[in-house]
Amino acid sequence: MAASMGCLVLLACLVSPLLLGGAVHGHPWGGLFPQFYDHSCPKAKEIVRSIVAQAVARETRIAASLVRLHFHDCFVKGCDASVLLDNSTGIVSEKASNPNKNSLRGFEVIDEIKAALESACPGTVSCADILALAARDSTVLAGGPSWAVPLGRRDSLGASIQGSNNDIPAPNNTLPTIVTKFRRQGLDVADLVALSGAHTIGMSRCTSFRQRLYNQSGNGVADATLEVSYAAALRRGCPRSGGDGNLFPLDLATPARFDNLYFKNVLAGRGLLGSDEVLQTKSAETAALVKAYADDVHRFFRDFAQSMVKMGNISPLTGAQGEIRKNCRRLNGNQY
Repeated sequence: MAASMGCLVLLACLVSPLLLGGAVHGHPWGGLFPQFYDHSCPKAKEIVRSIVAQAVARETRIAASLVRLHFHDCFVKGCDASVLLDNSTGIVSEKASNPNKNSLRGFEVIDEIKAALESACPGTVSCADILALAARDSTVLAGGPSWAVPLGRRDSLGASIQGSNNDIPAPNNTLPTIVTKFRRQGLDVADLVALSGAHTIGMSRCTSFRQRLYNQSGNGVADATLEVSYAAALRRGCPRSGGDGNLFPLDLATPARFDNLYFKNVLAGRGLLGSDEVLQTKSAETAALVKAYADDVHRFFRDFAQSMVKMGNISPLTGAQGEIRKNCRRLNGNQY
């Protein structure tokens, strides 16, 4: 354990100096910085970390859910906590979009964090920053790398269900479509493969991969890239009809451990989603990265941390933009 923790600290030290250079969508990363709350809410990071740890202790799966929540936020209108808004006057919630409905989780954990932060430092810490911190802390708690999270985001004044439906990569998207969706956010192919490594933890519903088991190309034939025994095991729990919500681990080997076995699974034809499989079979560039990460967990951890910071800096609201919500589910003018 001591050696493992030492490795995480070393990785954080290696990654952190790289995190604050560059720009995404015209916003300098220097506009966000890890020390943003050091004076206004010095215990902010400690509060987030403590509540995330309690949530993961109750249910290990929530770690993956919180990482995914940050991802689904950032890919729609930038990292502005728009994904957390409920339906209200003038707001159509992103929670009802195709990628999120009956799927996205972790909202209650964010509520708990926000309540604790409002008690400690009223009107100070944004919901968008809570999402970024919770994603990092979840990764660490699952055994993955740490990184310094640039802070100072503000919360949106609206949501975009259309953006959620159109901009978030889907499990059955082609690789060119996925690459295009990443590039729209200022993320490249290396970021795509590294961030796909988040599938080393968490679960997916039968409805997200059924097509691969029974009708991959519309001709009633299964996806030939699936390893035979793995496909047979999946069919036992994911029938042709019904069981849409049946859950399967994205990483069959170590579903609750953040490691590089996801990439080893993909190499062996045991990637669960179509979007996992195409990384190995549809591009020499992505396949080379899959193999590199399968061979070197330290390289994966380093690149994942860097790509998470890059993603977390997609079009942040700063300065006087947006607001600091008192309740992450609604705008300050819509409190009830």
